Amino acid sequence: MDFFNLSSPLPLQYRNAVVVIGNFDAVHRGHQMLLAQARAWATSLQTSLIVLTFEPHPRRLFRPDDLPFRVTPLAVKCERLREFGVDAVAVLPFDWDVAQQSAGDFMQLILRDALGARGIVVGHDFHFAHNRTGNVDMLRSCGFDVQAPALFIDERHGVISATRVRGLLQAGAIKEANDLLGWPWEIRGEVGHGDKRGRTIGYPTANVALGETIHPAYGVYATWVRVEGDEMWMKAATNIGIRPMFEVQIGLVEAYLLDFTGDLYGKTLHIRPVQKIRDEMKFASLDLLVAQIEQDCAAVRMILVENVC
Repeated sequence: MDFFNLSSPLPLQYRNAVVVIGNFDAVHRGHQMLLAQARAWATSLQTSLIVLTFEPHPRRLFRPDDLPFRVTPLAVKCERLREFGVDAVAVLPFDWDVAQQSAGDFMQLILRDALGARGIVVGHDFHFAHNRTGNVDMLRSCGFDVQAPALFIDERHGVISATRVRGLLQAGAIKEANDLLGWPWEIRGEVGHGDKRGRTIGYPTANVALGETIHPAYGVYATWVRVEGDEMWMKAATNIGIRPMFEVQIGLVEAYLLDFTGDLYGKTLHIRPVQKIRDEMKFASLDLLVAQIEQDCAAVRMILVENVC
């Protein structure tokens, strides 16, 4: 799959494509049904399928003080989109100039001039441009061939939305969130240097900043961990949170990889929470902390035997 920033011209091979517009945070089952419909249309027209998305997420521009909320930061989102049949992702840098753009300018400058869109696929309630003045009817009245499927309602899951997925993750309900996603949610990031306290008690951890990834419920999780570029998934007891024992101020992922020795600094980890074991706790002594970690590791082994990655 190709990736383009619309601050530069789109390659000619991707003009006249079917363009799906949206933020696509989570790339959940509802998104996947929309993409499948768009893929079928693009195939029937013998053209490419492009997703037009916005970075940073508009919410980050309008509400900069919000806590991290992304289920799928850009790299993860693009990987998911590729899995579901998208040929290219075109990113429109979202700033105040774009936010204040009129509906007419968005259609002319972005959809016609930059993309040369042959067909447009959006959700039925899609709005765009300044003050959300643009909508599906306006696109059609201006000559665009538009498909706007009705809201997808899954018989088993009901209405699926990124908001529902976020709520489940924030509650620590990983299995239920994964059920709505249709794929195992993961945290991804580079291993950095921490305070190395884990080494002093015999449990060295790989520390990964959450960045703009949504913070799931703080606590200890049974997780699968993979080093990017490797195929093997490893068992890990992973603390996600602020470590009340040591009063860390910023949410952090600390994965203790069972049965692993080696240097992970600077490497990118894929961390898949499977089940929350317990809440974060503050212990009266390091000995009590170590005893609890031993129990956590035993629990991880039991849980992951039944939840193979």
